Amino acid sequence: MKKILYSFLLLSSAFLFGQKNPAAKFAVANDIVGTVNMFKDKPDFIQSMHVYKTPATLPQNLKKFSYIAENGITEFKIKKGYENLDRITLAQLNTQNDLPKETPVIIEGYEFTNTDTPIYADILAKTEVKDYNGKKSLFITTTQK
Repeated sequence: MKKILYSFLLLSSAFLFGQKNPAAKFAVANDIVGTVNMFKDKPDFIQSMHVYKTPATLPQNLKKFSYIAENGITEFKIKKGYENLDRITLAQLNTQNDLPKETPVIIEGYEFTNTDTPIYADILAKTEVKDYNGKKSLFITTTQK
């Protein structure tokens, strides 16, 4: 009986940690991942924006982000002179958290396997190291709770 209960608890926690946040609205600007909310706080920086509602509608330059576009993705063009927003690669974040740099990072339940992917530092509301598929991984939450 204890084995069954333990198995159930283990499986339940895996589902809870692995759930994608449907409220997460990802955005991309200059091949750097951010969130729509992050850019809403910076209207002076935005030259233009375009919303793609499904992965199938993504242009060629955004196809590499199709794994985070199941709820749509917004592409922002940033005005000249405002391109220097703080950014960091997922590999650098892993290193800062004493993880191997090639370890996939989970952002709002979405697994980022390419750790060379840069993200805007403004989306880092909460970071924590948790067990994911039997391996320590970095989990990032983009909104304050």
